[in-house]
Amino acid sequence: MNEVKEALRNIERNYRLFVQQQFTFIGALQHTRENAHDMIRPVATIGQVQAYMDHHCNNSTDRRILNMFLNICHDLSMLCQKLETVHAGNNITDGILERCKLLLSHSNDLSAIRATYPHDVVNHLSCDEARNHYGGVVSLIPVVLDCVKEWVAYSEKLPRHMLYNVSGGSVLSENRAPQDATARAPISQTPPSVPLEAQTSTSNKDNALVQESKNVWKKNDIEGNSGKRKDPWKPPGRHAF
Repeated sequence: MNEVKEALRNIERNYRLFVQQQFTFIGALQHTRENAHDMIRPVATIGQVQAYMDHHCNNSTDRRILNMFLNICHDLSMLCQKLETVHAGNNITDGILERCKLLLSHSNDLSAIRATYPHDVVNHLSCDEARNHYGGVVSLIPVVLDCVKEWVAYSEKLPRHMLYNVSGGSVLSENRAPQDATARAPISQTPPSVPLEAQTSTSNKDNALVQESKNVWKKNDIEGNSGKRKDPWKPPGRHAF
């Protein structure tokens, strides 16, 4: 997950630089559309931007900004693939990823999508540009970024055993490792400790047996002494009256 967040931060950093050059991007699209004699239809797909750059771009400034847009789209596609290796997937995360993949498809029609608040890229266009030409293509990257952030926020709330390392290893196996180590540890020769309650009970029983034995000995001594009582001593030759 840390690798995903780092990749997302890098893409956002590049996108902030791209947004600062939005007028340059729109100018490059305008120039290449004119060169392609394609001024009627809107810029509606990533493949269309690729074709403009490959076949109708006449200066390095236009090529640089168009290439920057295409590179960010490519980085987002690679990030979506990485997300699939981090999370096993459920209905929510799978739905988010499928939408991202659809939006980033080179043949997908972007003309109907619009980035909303807090994004203001559409507001920087004229009404005609936003409605008929560039509203969809400038909205693509912020909309996909929002979807990826939603995926990350949802996945972080899931239990750890539902997440996987980017390398493909399961976190669940890592959690089992300490348990396996404990199971493999040698058995201690120290006898198990006896609970305090059991020790107290045993001690009380021993004391009771000792006390009972003492009582028996005392009773026998008393009975023996009373049964063998001797008469007072008398001088020899005399008789008792």
